[in-house]
Amino acid sequence: MNIVLVIFDSLRKDAIGAYGAAPPWGPIRTPHLDAFAAESLRLTRVYPETLPTLPARRAIYTGQPVYPFRNGDFHLKGDFVGAPGWGPIPEEVPTLAEMLSEAGYRTGLISDVYHQFKPSKNYWRGFQQWMFLRGQENDPYRSGPIPSDAEVDHWLPRELQNPRRIQFVRQILMNMYGRTTEEDWFVARVMTEAARWLQQNRDADRLFLTVESFNPHEPWFVPPQYRELYDRSAGREQVISLYGPTCDMAPDLLHRTQMNYSGLVTLCDRWFGYFYDAMAALGLLENTLIIVTSDHGHSIGDGGYMGKRGYPLGPEVIDIPLFVRHPAGEGAGQTSPLLLQHTDIAALILHAAGVTPPQPLHGQPFWRAALEGGPALRDHVTIGWGAGVGVINDRWWFNCKVNGRGPFLYDLAAADPFATNVADAHPDVVRELYRVAVADAGGEFPAFLLELADRNVDAPGCSALVARD
Repeated sequence: MNIVLVIFDSLRKDAIGAYGAAPPWGPIRTPHLDAFAAESLRLTRVYPETLPTLPARRAIYTGQPVYPFRNGDFHLKGDFVGAPGWGPIPEEVPTLAEMLSEAGYRTGLISDVYHQFKPSKNYWRGFQQWMFLRGQENDPYRSGPIPSDAEVDHWLPRELQNPRRIQFVRQILMNMYGRTTEEDWFVARVMTEAARWLQQNRDADRLFLTVESFNPHEPWFVPPQYRELYDRSAGREQVISLYGPTCDMAPDLLHRTQMNYSGLVTLCDRWFGYFYDAMAALGLLENTLIIVTSDHGHSIGDGGYMGKRGYPLGPEVIDIPLFVRHPAGEGAGQTSPLLLQHTDIAALILHAAGVTPPQPLHGQPFWRAALEGGPALRDHVTIGWGAGVGVINDRWWFNCKVNGRGPFLYDLAAADPFATNVADAHPDVVRELYRVAVADAGGEFPAFLLELADRNVDAPGCSALVARD
């Protein structure tokens, strides 16, 4: 069986129509992903093991835990300190690509996620062919022509400007120089090259292809016709994420940001459709397991914030989509509420390939349990993001800093679970779920992570309880 894994960066679950929800600003058109969902098993309770971009991919690529970021205080030349765990995959941890290559698969990676290819990173390890499509974000792809102040002002409103954001937008505009047609956009190029790899490698007995699209991650530059599906006004542009509160952001700028995200999601959907049609034309749908997921979502005004954060931890960031299409049609149109994490994707892939990993995985193969309504694989998930930790089970959604301070507790049985922090009403639950987080960390947190938590202020709206005993 061939295996294709497609990962979109920052694709919110509620942005996909097949999940029956919509972002607060309105539905997004995803006809191709919706059609794919009708042919797939749709998982409804899936969460990262760690965030953001690189730790999430390490968990997906290995099936092994990254939380609590032990040996994860990276300060590497050629990159910024992105977050705890923002580093390479440890040499002693085998990757999916390595294990499948050794089992006779021909392996390929097509990606524009530039963080994977920075100096000291090794996320292409084990792939027999890997292609890095340059130019996303601050990738030093081009050094000119330098955009004018007027060009920067068009995309970055004056009231949002500071030296860091101006430099960021200038580099993006340089990288985009000469882009004129839809086919020039990153997701189009990624999906086109992925289809080309499949065509060029049809002679292989078994294929494993990983397709990484950095879109719909910000910056939210989108072909105008896609944004105009949601907003035909001649209003001001705004394409960056503030990573901060939106309470002082002009309503027209927040609205335009949301509409640009919606347009970019629809662009991703359109080019996923192209890739899927290419697989059909190549006759690969009958012998290929196709998995589509995301690393995380993104707050775009949710809770008065724009960005992604681990504390407080919102569903728009960590409630992620996961579809699995079986070539024999098993599970088509079904849903499963199994509690899953990114590491389970690696376990599913290895199980489907008939490959036994050299060491036990954190993840578990879930196919039979999901299809047959079997017993749960776990009774909770623990999610690490920076100095914050979250624990989710069937009843509770818990989040605090790793030092136990500033807890949030939400009752998932409530009509509007995230409307009220109920930590003060349930101190025993707070303490128990924090104990679970500590146990899943191996009994203690790294010193650097505790120091980071001590430096971070408690979030507005948190309880004054201290979860630790």
